[in-house]
Amino acid sequence: MNKLLVKLSMTAAVGGLLCASPALAQMLPPATKAASVAIVQQPTLESAYDDIAFVRWTASTPTGSPEHFAMVIYGKSPSALTETAKSHIRINPGHPDTMFRVRINHLEPQTTYYYKVTSMEANGKSDGVESDVNQFTTPPPGERIMHYPQPQG
Repeated sequence: MNKLLVKLSMTAAVGGLLCASPALAQMLPPATKAASVAIVQQPTLESAYDDIAFVRWTASTPTGSPEHFAMVIYGKSPSALTETAKSHIRINPGHPDTMFRVRINHLEPQTTYYYKVTSMEANGKSDGVESDVNQFTTPPPGERIMHYPQPQG
């Protein structure tokens, strides 16, 4: 009977270790921060309604923490970018590039907005990349703009 209990406890211990392995793999420390991150596909308006817009861009994959934020800093004047919209993203370090996408809410119809994009780790540390200022105009009420630019390469 003791041998059976020993075998059962050993099996349970080994099984517990095997089940814990995926969780342990996710707890590895973050990779070393890359020397620099670069935008490889410039920001563009993906789509817009009269009160929301989606902006996307692609950058070389930042390293460090996998938890990041894509950010659009925008406003009605290129010299007054006073609003910020951001979206959470989880970086995949196995990919050389990362597509960032941000939804901007509470816009006004038929209004031109100016914006630039950036990204940062969840702890607030910048990835050190920022685009030039771009612009888009929201459509009239009830209409929408749809752009699906094909990746260049």
